Amino acid sequence: MSAIRPVRGTHDLIGEDQRRHAHVVETARRVTALYGFEEWATPVFEETGVFSRSLGDTSDVVSKEMYTFEDRGGDSLTLRPEGTAAICRALVTNGLTQSLPQKVFYAGPMFRYERPQKGRYRQFHQIGAELIGPGEPMADAEAITMGRDVLAALGIVNDVVLELNTLGDAESRAAWRDGLVAYFSDFRDRLSEDSRNRLERNPLRILDSKAPEDRELVADAPMLASFLNDTSRRFWDDLREGLQMFGVAYTENPRIVRGLDYYSHTAFEFVTTNLGTQGTVLAGGRYDGLVSEMGGPQTPAIGWAGGIERLAMLLDAAPAVQQPVAVIPVGDGAQEAAIRALAALRAGGIRAEMAYRGNLKKRMERANKTNASHVVIIGETEVAAGTVQLRDLATGLQNEVAASALVEAIRQSGDVRA
Repeated sequence: MSAIRPVRGTHDLIGEDQRRHAHVVETARRVTALYGFEEWATPVFEETGVFSRSLGDTSDVVSKEMYTFEDRGGDSLTLRPEGTAAICRALVTNGLTQSLPQKVFYAGPMFRYERPQKGRYRQFHQIGAELIGPGEPMADAEAITMGRDVLAALGIVNDVVLELNTLGDAESRAAWRDGLVAYFSDFRDRLSEDSRNRLERNPLRILDSKAPEDRELVADAPMLASFLNDTSRRFWDDLREGLQMFGVAYTENPRIVRGLDYYSHTAFEFVTTNLGTQGTVLAGGRYDGLVSEMGGPQTPAIGWAGGIERLAMLLDAAPAVQQPVAVIPVGDGAQEAAIRALAALRAGGIRAEMAYRGNLKKRMERANKTNASHVVIIGETEVAAGTVQLRDLATGLQNEVAASALVEAIRQSGDVRA
């Protein structure tokens, strides 16, 4: 039989990979909690409409990348390709639109059918945060600052640059849209087929095109800055002033766009040059119309998401594993005392392991292979005396200590994190 292999575009998280992954999630969870965010968990699949209406029928995600299937009841379901739409759906269906603001953190797998690349998988994982309710530019500045603080807590903030842009309000974007249609219409014959289809339906999507023939035209396309009204200009100025107050450095990038009408004002990306072409590690923006797309009231919101795989790749090293303490009973009469020692060590926050077979020499060899910091040896003499033999494997020193004082003795050695 041929070997069973993982599905293309998926990967197992084992050992160091899993420690890196968990460290990203735990760090983001801790930092966002300091900002008052609470974790939500939504299903990994939703009704297809949740994503088709939130991402837009003209997007590559909806038209080419979603994992959509019909279940046995005839309903069209989709594995979630991103987290924001599901959070907004949960907000509406759980009746929370009257309890704003809602500060939401989430983490979990997402699914997109695309060509696997370095740091990009068909099942990938994201951390994300959504601040739902506030519509002020200072809320955007704080949400971006929180993303920066997550990157700082991971030790990678110096490896990224924050790129920032304004998308304006609906009026400004409508004027810009008309300007883009007029511009690209003059070059219709030179556009890619996808971009010709998007020209009337959603010309902003052309700005995201990767087709070489489109990129040449996009370079000279009109910029949103020329169409901003006074309201949008004030929001943009206040956002940048807020980031300065929070001490967040940024560069302006007018090419950062979002293609759907419910996006407005702020768009941003934290990018790195350390991962080749896959440079964006955390990105987001303001989406004041998405909650209403889900059937709720008009509700302002700002959020971001970060790719866990890419963030994990930027870590200098995987979090260290706590060294275990090996417990070795010598003789059948010491087994029960050894089990009590295991329980005491674990209750004290110390990783402890015991091999269930082999003589003393074999078990000592196993302790060395597991990189144990100490060995606890318990024989019939120690059982009778209520003591254990504690050997420090780094120094070779061995002492007899009371069984009741074992946890404290190991803590005092300083070699094991408790």
